[in-house]
Amino acid sequence: MKDLTQGSLVGHVLTMAAPIALGIVLVMLCQLVDLYFVGGLGDAAIAGVAAAGNAGFLINAFTQVLSVGTVSLVSHAVGRKDRTDANLVFNQALGLSVLCGAVALIAGWLLARLYVGSLAADQATVEAGTTYMLWFMPALALQFTMLVMAAALRGTGVVNPTMLIQSLTVAINIVLAPVLIVGWGTGRPLGVAGAGLASSLAVVIGVTMLWIYLKRSGRFLVLDPSQWRPSMTQCRRILRIGLPAGGEFAMIFVFMAVIYYALRDLGAAAQAGFGIATRLMDLIQVPAMAIAFAAGPVVGQNFGAGNSARVRATFGRVLLLETAIMLVATALAEWRPQALLGAFTADADTITVGATFLKLVSLNLVAQGVLFLCTATFQGLGYTLPQLLSSATRLVTYAIPILFLSSRPWFGIEYIAYIWYVSIATTSLQALLSLWLLRMEFRKRLSSPLP
Repeated sequence: MKDLTQGSLVGHVLTMAAPIALGIVLVMLCQLVDLYFVGGLGDAAIAGVAAAGNAGFLINAFTQVLSVGTVSLVSHAVGRKDRTDANLVFNQALGLSVLCGAVALIAGWLLARLYVGSLAADQATVEAGTTYMLWFMPALALQFTMLVMAAALRGTGVVNPTMLIQSLTVAINIVLAPVLIVGWGTGRPLGVAGAGLASSLAVVIGVTMLWIYLKRSGRFLVLDPSQWRPSMTQCRRILRIGLPAGGEFAMIFVFMAVIYYALRDLGAAAQAGFGIATRLMDLIQVPAMAIAFAAGPVVGQNFGAGNSARVRATFGRVLLLETAIMLVATALAEWRPQALLGAFTADADTITVGATFLKLVSLNLVAQGVLFLCTATFQGLGYTLPQLLSSATRLVTYAIPILFLSSRPWFGIEYIAYIWYVSIATTSLQALLSLWLLRMEFRKRLSSPLP
């Protein structure tokens, strides 16, 4: 356990952010490695894997319900120096994670074809996406348990063991990808099925390693099977914080699904370009994401300890860091986007779509950094409903115009930039709304308002 209520706030955030960033980068590199080898199978394979992979956003929405509730309540308990409550929350969330993972696995297997078919541009994309999703679902289902364990440790200020295990997991996935996708060393390529299987095998190993670590460490958090049976009181505590956070991630799933739906009549190249570009954009945003993730437990422990001044100071100082980092990220995205995309595909239309996305949507990055930090701060405060309301407004201001545009008879690939213009405007508006809602929450929950 690491006490985040004492010492340098920026120091705590940066110390935790470094391993978090490494873990995120490795996960994203793993996705890009998959796309690199899948890219040799054609646009239909790329588009199918990208469309099926969007189901990960929906699973992330459900995993966030448990992981955000866990990290918030555990960090509050650590701030109060209440080890008993921290372990109760951890074990209750762990029991729920097993149940949720089983439900997700069964639902994914049953609905894979229906889901991919609703987004795919053609039958070849449907087949590729469905095959990938069937093999990828075990990895998504196990995310529930893996993320709950990681969230509980992060709430105590411990991130290094989690990120080391996650790094090993990703390394295993990267090694398995060419072996299973294109048949390196075996001569038996599995194609898109191999991409899904590589991820699932790697996550199985990662969950096992993290479980062993918690079992043997026995420091602040203890695995206690007697506390795994769900308690309605504890479930309500976790869900009260986690459900709005999960709802916010569900909004991301809806946004992505709307874009895939809008692009589906433009062909597989349009969906493939968007799929590659979004993964590159995610990689560019990693430092800001990691700093926001690290800020959440710092806010949570200090809020649990009743130290309002350190909560406000954490937000103010990290906001400056986020803005500076996102300005650099914007410059990176604007610099030769075609070259970045050319590493994954040689198709001219795919590169054009992806480059347009990178150049325009990168103008969102400063606003996106504000949203990352607001989300983390609401989670640290243990009240996530305002951020869900903020995301819901964007569902109206973004999804509806995009669906309207894509339904026009004149809408073609030459007008695809219109979708990204709407994104720029609505993301900026959401960032301003989130800042206003956070200011209101600081006034209610802290001893003095946000300056």
